[in-house]
Amino acid sequence: MPLLPGILLVFAGLFLAAWTEDFARVGAVGLSIIGLLAALSFLVDFLGSLLGAKRAGASPLALVGATIGALVGLFFGIAGLILGPFVGAVAGEYIARRKLDQAGKVGLGTWLGLLFAAVAKVVIAFLMIATFFAFYILGK
Repeated sequence: MPLLPGILLVFAGLFLAAWTEDFARVGAVGLSIIGLLAALSFLVDFLGSLLGAKRAGASPLALVGATIGALVGLFFGIAGLILGPFVGAVAGEYIARRKLDQAGKVGLGTWLGLLFAAVAKVVIAFLMIATFFAFYILGK
């Protein structure tokens, strides 16, 4: 479900698991580290597309277009999540500079940034789970 952020669900599940044992094994320190990793995930998600677009020489309008495309894409499932930022960045760049080749380059840069951010978010999710189990096994 695209409207439910995965990292928040991972955090909620880990928090619930700690709560079921009255935070005896995974306490405030462990959950704080897991929470910081979750916050880092949101930062990575935001910066991924921004840095990808900037690296490709995007105009400010292309960045706005990528953001709008990502928001609109939420309503079209997986295809919208994949294509929305790309189409938005291409449209914004084309409106700003009227060069189709540059617009395509910016769209591709934005999409690659999103791809790298998605991979980083998966790694962070596994780090959250590993942190939980490390605290669970070692206790507090």
